[in-house]
Amino acid sequence: MTNLVPDYEYTRFLNDLKSKIRAAQVRAMMSVNAELVRLYWQIGHDLSERQKVSKWGAKVLSRLAEDLKTEFPGQRGFSPTNLKYMKYLAESWPLSQMSQHPVDQLSWSHHVILLEKLKNHCDRLWYAHKTVEQGWSRNVLAIQIDSKLIERQGQAQTNFQDHLPTLDSDLAKGMLKDPVNLSFLAMEEFAHERQLQNALVKDIRKFLLELGKGFAFLGEQIHISVGGDDFYADLLFYHVKLHCYVVIDLKMGDFDPRDEGQLRFYVNAVEEQMRDKSRDAPTIGLLLCRSKNDKVVEVALRGSNIAMGVATYVLGKEEKESLALDEIKAKLEESGDFEP
Repeated sequence: MTNLVPDYEYTRFLNDLKSKIRAAQVRAMMSVNAELVRLYWQIGHDLSERQKVSKWGAKVLSRLAEDLKTEFPGQRGFSPTNLKYMKYLAESWPLSQMSQHPVDQLSWSHHVILLEKLKNHCDRLWYAHKTVEQGWSRNVLAIQIDSKLIERQGQAQTNFQDHLPTLDSDLAKGMLKDPVNLSFLAMEEFAHERQLQNALVKDIRKFLLELGKGFAFLGEQIHISVGGDDFYADLLFYHVKLHCYVVIDLKMGDFDPRDEGQLRFYVNAVEEQMRDKSRDAPTIGLLLCRSKNDKVVEVALRGSNIAMGVATYVLGKEEKESLALDEIKAKLEESGDFEP
C-alpha cells in the first residue's frame, strides 16, 4: 500500500470534510442557542408566575441574579436586566411559538432588540421572520427597526403585475421599499447624481443590505453601445431569486415622466445585449428619486412597456446610525450579553 495520494484527490477529500464539520458546527450552535432561549423563556415564565402570586419586586430580581451568578460563575446572562428581559420574553411569546420557525432561531441578542424596540407582537414576529430570512446581525436588525422597514417594504410604485408572472410580480413588488433608506450616506442634500452613485458604490455593502437578500452588484456606469453611440447605465444588479437583471437609475430631484423613457431605454438595451432569454427572466428597471408625485408616476408606469418601479430615498448623516448602534450596544452590555 502506498502513502502517496494525488493532490487533487486529497484536496477534494479535505474540502468535503471541512464542509461537513462546518455544517455540524452550525447545527450544534443553533441547537445550543435554541436551548438557551428556551431556558430563558422558562426562567421568565416562572418569574412571571411567581410575581403574580407573591408580588415579587425588583429587589428579588437583584438577589436572584446574585445567587445565580454565585451558583453558576461561568454562566453569562444572569444580570437583573437580563432576568427582566426573560420575563418580557415569556410574556411576549406563547410557548407554542418558541419551538416554531423562526423564533427559536434568533440569538438572545436579537430577542433583546425585539423586546426593547417593539411593543406590537405582530411587528416582532414580522421582524423575526425577516431576520432569519435575510440573515441580519443584531445591529442590522436594530437599524431596520429604526428605519421602520415594516412600513416601507413593498411600498414602491410598480407596474410589475402587467409585465411579470404573478409569482415573480409578487416577489419583486414585495422586495422594493419606499422610501429607500440611504441614511448611511453622509451627503449634502443638493449633491449631484454622480456623487450619489459614487457614494453608493463606495458603501455598496450597506446599499445591498438595504436592497435586501438576492441582489448581486454587477457594476456602475455600465457601457451600452447602440447604433455606434455610447450610453452608460448608473447601476446594474442581478437578482438571484428572480433570475433577472435589475437596472437602477438615480435622480437627485423630483420624478419626471421623461425619466421613465431613459430608464426604459437602458432596460431594453440590457434585454437585447445581456439577457439570455433561455435562462433569465425579463429585466426590471428601478428608478430612485428624491421625491415624486404619485399620480404622475402612475400615469408614466401605465404607458411603459417594461417592468419598472419608482421609489424615493432619504439621505441622512452617519452619526444618526452610530447613535442607534450605540444605544443597542449599551442595552446588550447592560444585560451581560454583549459580544464585541
